[in-house]
Amino acid sequence: MNRPIRNVAVAAIVMVIALLANATWIQVFRAEDLRDDTRNTRVQLDEYSRQRGVIVASDGTVLAESVPTDNKFKYLRQYPASGNPKAFAPITGFFARYQSDPRGLEVAENSVLNGNDDRLFTQRFMDMFSGRDPRGGNVVTTIDPKLQRVAYRELVNSDCDGPCRGAVVALEPSSGKILALASTPSYDPNTLATQDFTKAAAAWKAINAVDDVHSPLINRAIGSLYPPGSTFKVISTATALSSGLNADTRLTAASRWTLPGSDATLSNDSGSTCPDSTGGTVSLTQAFQYSCNTAFAQLLTQKVPGDKVSQFKSTASDFGIGDDTADIPLDVSESSVGDIGDDLAALGQSAIGQRDVRLTVLQNAMIAATVANGGVRMQPYLVDKLQTADLRTIATTAPTTLNRPLTAAEATTITDMMIKSEQHTRGAQSGIASKTGTAEHSDQAEGGETPYAWYIAFSPSSNSRIAVAVMVENGAQGQNAYGGVVAAPIGRAVMNAYTGGAR
Repeated sequence: MNRPIRNVAVAAIVMVIALLANATWIQVFRAEDLRDDTRNTRVQLDEYSRQRGVIVASDGTVLAESVPTDNKFKYLRQYPASGNPKAFAPITGFFARYQSDPRGLEVAENSVLNGNDDRLFTQRFMDMFSGRDPRGGNVVTTIDPKLQRVAYRELVNSDCDGPCRGAVVALEPSSGKILALASTPSYDPNTLATQDFTKAAAAWKAINAVDDVHSPLINRAIGSLYPPGSTFKVISTATALSSGLNADTRLTAASRWTLPGSDATLSNDSGSTCPDSTGGTVSLTQAFQYSCNTAFAQLLTQKVPGDKVSQFKSTASDFGIGDDTADIPLDVSESSVGDIGDDLAALGQSAIGQRDVRLTVLQNAMIAATVANGGVRMQPYLVDKLQTADLRTIATTAPTTLNRPLTAAEATTITDMMIKSEQHTRGAQSGIASKTGTAEHSDQAEGGETPYAWYIAFSPSSNSRIAVAVMVENGAQGQNAYGGVVAAPIGRAVMNAYTGGAR
């Protein structure tokens, strides 16, 4: 072979190899990115031509469904108005051109809903064999639709400075089932799922024009972290009990207390002395029911024996703070006690749920549920089961025990304290064990901020059916937006809607 022919042959081989390499790169390594690109109209047509599976509540109420159309897209995703789509949007998310962000079950369970999940192979084969349009699988949630509507309604109608920003989570303590997961403000997913893409783009632009503080796309139940304030005294009390202290341990009743190794001080609410003191001290039970900050700072920094910081962090970890076990399967932000180091002053501030302690509303609901469940912590979950289009079950979520942060006796002790705490809360109701929290969250030099209002509670019976956590960011009372004033009425309304208690 002469040189010119050899050069042409080599060039041809190189080009063939380059062509194969490029095809391999696109079809193997870039396939997912190209498929998910919102500009890929072929993928859009393919997705909309499928009868996507339904998302339903625990009683079968349809939260999301695909309905036939007479256009090229074949199916339109809808979120039934009878189910109040805004109430359920934090759970369902939305299926639309603008679905790149991981929000809701539409994204978390996308492979099941669109029919691509390997567990739906038999269904895909039968649909192809019968000539039927491809169908997706169904997602059955643990959500109680009545409870979800009540939680959303109570949040929306709460007394807030402007539209309420907050969240409610309700759990079944014995199983970990999520009964309600509400967040406000919310949005109507139908405005994004419409096939009038001009209107959908306008709705998307309007939603994203809202700043990060007020955005309705924020799922405040699982995606935002807040200082828990005095609700975190449940963890501090658990630390004390596990270290050998008891409900009668005597603590300072002083209105103000200097933190160890620091010039900083902590004070009780309104600078008052802890009520019912004897000789300048109160019991741990009294300190809990009256939520006395100075007593809890002393409890953790002086009374707990041994390595106080390690014990505090270990107890918090046992309750799930700082781990990733809260995948439900939606992404949940990781709660944390922050970096305390060996600083006892920082420990004292953390003991009352301030400084760098940050929790999701779901995490605080898990804390209440663990106490309600006799000290046993369950894995929370939102999806009860997955089904084929013909309702054959392909996966079921079984209740999973994670660990036991409290002994049964310790759980009973904290329950008794929470019952007393409820009775010292405005609007107290019998049959409830609770703890309120009013959390500062900024360093305003002149004060005046509206605190985060918290309420965690459960029904203290032999068969505790529900535990709740409520958080409201912007109560209308300003500095006086206490947890017992703003959040407690919401939590009680949700519990009563479930248990049939007082209205």
